[in-house]
Amino acid sequence: MLARISGPEARTLAQVLRTETVGGSLLLLAAGIALIWANTPWHDTYEAARSFVPWPGGAALGLDLDIAHWASDGLLAIFFFVIGLELKREFVSGELRNPRTAAVPIVAAVCGMIAPALVFLALTIGTDGAALRGWAIPTATDIAFALAVLAVLSSHLPTSLRAFLLTLAVVDDLLAITVIALFYTDSFHPGMLAAALVPLALFGLLVQLRKTWWWALVPLGLLAWFFVHASGVHATIAGVLLGFTVPVLARGNEPTGIAERLEHKWRPVSAGIAVPLFALFAAGVSLSGDRLASAVTDPVALGVVAGLVLGKLIGIFGSTFLLAKFTRASLDPGMSWWDLAGVALLAGIGFTVSLLIGELAFDTGDPRTDHVKTAVLAGSLLAALLASIILGARNKVYQRLEKINSD
Repeated sequence: MLARISGPEARTLAQVLRTETVGGSLLLLAAGIALIWANTPWHDTYEAARSFVPWPGGAALGLDLDIAHWASDGLLAIFFFVIGLELKREFVSGELRNPRTAAVPIVAAVCGMIAPALVFLALTIGTDGAALRGWAIPTATDIAFALAVLAVLSSHLPTSLRAFLLTLAVVDDLLAITVIALFYTDSFHPGMLAAALVPLALFGLLVQLRKTWWWALVPLGLLAWFFVHASGVHATIAGVLLGFTVPVLARGNEPTGIAERLEHKWRPVSAGIAVPLFALFAAGVSLSGDRLASAVTDPVALGVVAGLVLGKLIGIFGSTFLLAKFTRASLDPGMSWWDLAGVALLAGIGFTVSLLIGELAFDTGDPRTDHVKTAVLAGSLLAALLASIILGARNKVYQRLEKINSD
């Protein structure tokens, strides 16, 4: 069972892991396992696994992290590296290259972050000041999960719908990364951050020279990660910065750019290992009667759910409608306003980044940490279900139209 798989089998497995449906399914499976594990008689083993420190001797370097932190600070950096590559490609050769084309989803993404934050603040403004630290939790969109749901539903939906959601989610991720760097850095050491520029520059120089030696790039990436982690800035930012250094456009006889090739190689690692393991050690929350009751009455949890579902819908749909009504911008001819409403709800699937921000916003011992996890899971699930209802109905409409036109 554990024998090394052959080359063709490995390539097939990697190709499967690159598909959005499979990546989202693995994410959901890992979260489900975490929830079940944390709510069984063996829940103590789950907490023991999360809190296990594999390298106690790393205290001098600040690397005496438990498994949960290695998953969120270490493995998730791979996910953000892939996101950085995707962002760079979108800015250089994708939808974000043309400001006129990208204007509507960019504005929708910005408003789709502002509105959930305002909804959260409106529901928590009367609580203690510490609760307000969670304002950014409902602002994030999980690209992998949202695109996976759309891929499952979309047999006849217009292709412009996916392009709109992808552009929206890419801008959303860029803003979420900025929020993490600016607002969720407890102690900042500029010297360490300056030191990170050295491996970053060397990494960038090598890829610009088309030298993709793994034995050089991987150690440089690890060094950059270490210095960013030591600086106090969340270590996943190192993944984004490394991704931004990679050239997008192909040169000479190159069939594709280096960014596309690296994304092709690392996406299976991100989708098949990094993100599911993060979900496994982040999503496990006890749903016992007392804890669930306290979460339901916690304004922070209510603010997260309302922000993900209502805030995203109001921000994205409302801003796009106002742009179409009062400016020369318009919705893509292939999309309807019902399609947009479905996409706006899909953007309420926050999951990965929302869970990450929740862990950064509140301390481990704070009961609101578990409440936030429960709320992120509930809000993301509710947003996915509502989006599925609308987009599933729209898919049937487009299917009937296609049949009528073919007849």
